[in-house]
Amino acid sequence: MSSNLPSDKNNSKKPVDPFSDFRKAMNEFFNEQPIRGFLQSMDEFFKTPFPFEGGFHVDTVETANETIVSAELPGVKREQIHLNITGNYLTISVENNELETAEDTNNHIYRRKMFHQHSSRTISLPHVINEKKIKATYRDGLLQIRIPREKGKTIEID
Repeated sequence: MSSNLPSDKNNSKKPVDPFSDFRKAMNEFFNEQPIRGFLQSMDEFFKTPFPFEGGFHVDTVETANETIVSAELPGVKREQIHLNITGNYLTISVENNELETAEDTNNHIYRRKMFHQHSSRTISLPHVINEKKIKATYRDGLLQIRIPREKGKTIEID
C-alpha cells in the first residue's frame, strides 16, 4: 500500500517565499541610479534646510533684580537681529536676505538668485517689560538681553 504522506526528505526543505523575487527587484530598483541619487539628495536637503530649523536655542534666567535672556546665534550679523517688545512678550527675530548674481558676457548668461531666511522666538515673561530700561548686547554669536524687574504697586486689603 502506498502512502500519500510526504517523506522525511521533502520536509527538510525550507518553504519557498512567494515575495522573495519581488523584494529583490524592489531593492535593486532603489539602489540603482537615478533613484538612489535622487533619494540621497532628498536626504541631504532635509538634514539642513535652514540653520535655525526649529528655532534657535534660548535660555532664560531670573534673578532677584532682572531677567536675562540669552540666545545662541552663531554666524549671524548684528544687523540681521531684530528685537520686538509687546506687553510682557519679547520676540527675537533673525532675518537673512542674500542676493547672488553670476554673469557670463561671452555666452550671454545672467543668473540671479535671492535667498530669504527668517526665524523667530517669542518669550513670555511674568511681568511687563519697560523698553526704556532694557539692555541688549551681542558678542561672539551670543545675544544677551537684560530686563530689569519692575516693582508693582502694593495694594492693602481692608
